[in-house]
Amino acid sequence: MIQKITYPCVGTCSQRIEIELEAKIIRKVAFTGGCDGNTQGIAALVKGMRIEDAIARLEGIDCRGRGTSCPDQLARALRQAQ
Repeated sequence: MIQKITYPCVGTCSQRIEIELEAKIIRKVAFTGGCDGNTQGIAALVKGMRIEDAIARLEGIDCRGRGTSCPDQLARALRQAQ
């Protein structure tokens, strides 16, 4: 069964993250807003990854002293989906 999540971003240029999960595996990620090349890169790198592995790699990454980043926001969304 595929689980679809929409996560509203806070504190980043990205406004929203759309995520598709299947059995705790990331199937698809799409960011709305943000640095297009970077968010596409993040989405491609986490595709097929287990939720907990992605969280471990992305959580706590900071962008320009904001206390969060697009990768960190993805980790927060995934943690909420667990």
